[in-house]
Amino acid sequence: MKAFKAIIITALLFPALIAGAQATNQLFDNGWTFTHNGNTSVVDLPHDWDIYTSPLPKVGATGTGGGWYAGGKGEYRKTFRTPSGQVVKLHFEGVYQNAEVFVNGQKAGQHAYGYTPFTVDITRFLRGQGQENEVRVTVDNSQQPNCRWYTGSGIYRHVWLQTMPALHIAENGIYITTPEVSFDRAAVKVEVTVVNESAVDKNATISVAGIEKKASFTPGESKTLEYVLYMDRPKLWSLDNPHLYDCNVSLTDDTKYAYTTQTVKFGIRSLAFDAKKGFTVIGQSVILNGACIHSDDGVLGAMAFDAAEIRKVQLLKDAGFNLIRTSHNPPSRALIRACDSLGMLVIDEAFDGWRTAKNPFDYSTLIDSCGREDIQALVLRDRNNPSVIAWSLGNEVIERNELQVVATAKWLKKAILDVDASRAVTEALTAWGGEVWEHFDPHAEVLDIVGYNYTIRKHATDHERAPERIMWQTESYPRDAFRNWKNTNEFSYIVGDIVWTGIDYLGESGIGRSYYTGETAGEHYVQGGIPEWHGAYCGDIDITGWRKPISHYRDLLWNSRETLYMAVREPSGYRGEIKTTAWSVWPTWESWNWQGWEGKPIEVEIYTKAPEVSLYLNERLIETKQVSPDTEYKAVFSLPYEPGTLRASARGRNVTLTTAGQPARLRLSADKSIITADGQDLSFITLEVVDKNGNVCPDASISCNVSVSGPARLLAAASADLKDLEPYTSSRVTTWKGRALIVVRSGDRKGKVEVNVSSSLPNAKLNLQTIQ
Repeated sequence: MKAFKAIIITALLFPALIAGAQATNQLFDNGWTFTHNGNTSVVDLPHDWDIYTSPLPKVGATGTGGGWYAGGKGEYRKTFRTPSGQVVKLHFEGVYQNAEVFVNGQKAGQHAYGYTPFTVDITRFLRGQGQENEVRVTVDNSQQPNCRWYTGSGIYRHVWLQTMPALHIAENGIYITTPEVSFDRAAVKVEVTVVNESAVDKNATISVAGIEKKASFTPGESKTLEYVLYMDRPKLWSLDNPHLYDCNVSLTDDTKYAYTTQTVKFGIRSLAFDAKKGFTVIGQSVILNGACIHSDDGVLGAMAFDAAEIRKVQLLKDAGFNLIRTSHNPPSRALIRACDSLGMLVIDEAFDGWRTAKNPFDYSTLIDSCGREDIQALVLRDRNNPSVIAWSLGNEVIERNELQVVATAKWLKKAILDVDASRAVTEALTAWGGEVWEHFDPHAEVLDIVGYNYTIRKHATDHERAPERIMWQTESYPRDAFRNWKNTNEFSYIVGDIVWTGIDYLGESGIGRSYYTGETAGEHYVQGGIPEWHGAYCGDIDITGWRKPISHYRDLLWNSRETLYMAVREPSGYRGEIKTTAWSVWPTWESWNWQGWEGKPIEVEIYTKAPEVSLYLNERLIETKQVSPDTEYKAVFSLPYEPGTLRASARGRNVTLTTAGQPARLRLSADKSIITADGQDLSFITLEVVDKNGNVCPDASISCNVSVSGPARLLAAASADLKDLEPYTSSRVTTWKGRALIVVRSGDRKGKVEVNVSSSLPNAKLNLQTIQ
């Protein structure tokens, strides 16, 4: 039996061969010349041209769904010298959308869907080795509307220049599964697909963990070789201990000239879904507390920096979530890798809709020609990632009442199973208006797990009718947190709840908002949309990373980590008569600043699983209340407002809210004070307005200007106010609720970076360091 530790030293076994035609994968992000609307500039990828502009309420081509941004057309150019290698390709992780790739004036390839990766073989278009070439990428996001949320525009994910010998490991050609898993022993199956793109016969030796196999290839032929490896007492991948292994695979031809080595990270874990036992990971029960997310990174728009994706996943994990649904499109590679390394489960979703349009230029225009290719691009890319527990075919498809919907679901499921049969297949179903939910049973029977969007109330009768059906609520209203937590804990066949949404996002303007009488009334989908807004406020976390009170409440329900939390409900009439919407919760803040409301009643919410909690105002006992599941683990106190200090006390623990004084200064704090000088790393800096005692001033609206000096640059400066029209990438920012966020992007040199913020208050300064 082979020891699995051999996998991590395979790359060291053949050092003499590296001088041959070795495969390379070079980041190709820097130094693109970008042209849009007649203006030309030099940009480094990832790049989203929309986020550098202001929303255009009522007139922006993307409409209310796209956040009123303009979209349009753009062009990217870059020169490079022909590298060594028998085959040269460009790999694009994501371009939104309708990309065409030209090399030295000749069209080399194209790709329509903005969310799936694609690769273009540019070998035959290149000049001789060492000579200069030009690649030109045109991007057309002018056909609008084409999506129901903010997409951004441009080459918003990484690009890679790949070289390889003609005989090489195929793209996504290493497939790893773990068919046998226990704490004592694991079997790891590695399938390696090799392709011969030369015009002559080739022989090769392919090595995995010291196991060598030889194979012959005719011109154009590809073959898959299988290896089964065993490991005693493996380190298993789990949410709390997401251990990852490296699998190194090497290939040499019989001339010893062609040499390819690839390293794939994977985790050893087993998954099981069962209507009676629920969901288990390596035999341990896991109740899924999920978050739907869109692909933007808030103040960065669509730009998919690795550091931003890692931060996003960490924010969600810190908020108590253990599952992400990538609604409603393939996410970035970086996000999936972050989930692998941080211990976050994923429902990997392919599409929003299918053949019947939700918008005039959406995926309904592509599914027949690209559907199989695009869903397999997602699966092939992510099938080795242990965080991915299910593939999702789509979301609330419009044609759900038509017979063809079952055939489409089967077609897409087969496309998945053809390249990965190791995971469950799901889809988010729903019923609107007078639709009869039970009529969708034939559609549900195609799925391994049935997704219920806002319809989990049907669970009991569905379970009677289909007792083997496994369910999860793939979208739920934030305000229903307690009921959905209770259902998931009481019924084993409901394996999880996934709230809409985990984090606020751009587009779908106004969903989740509350508003005041006199403002545009109604839900976000009213005719004409909500022009005052360009984003969605239904997240547990806002776009600066601040956790709203609903986030702390949900965490307390699911994880019992948040033992005591206090916030204050904004009084209706304080700023105006408050109206709520379907995806909103009552506006509630970590604030005891309600000047002008003295003596009037105000409500304080306290969340705890302690049996009782006491509230004090300026050390006077207001009341003690009992807390239990009957109160939904909430205690709500009503009292006349009086400035000072609120204190909640339960089981010897105390939390306070203090009335802040006048704004005295700005406070800056960075998530990372040391960043890598690779042009890609980011530091996220929280800007707070505080009084002389360091209390955040929760109503402070301070205009600020941000500057960055040294080997880094300002990438974004913005607040969580989704009605502010200042471009997110501007150096000007006005704090909202006393807060804002600054994002600094590293350069390519090491050194000291100074961040300065000027305003009507004393200047604030923060130092960062870039290292190589």
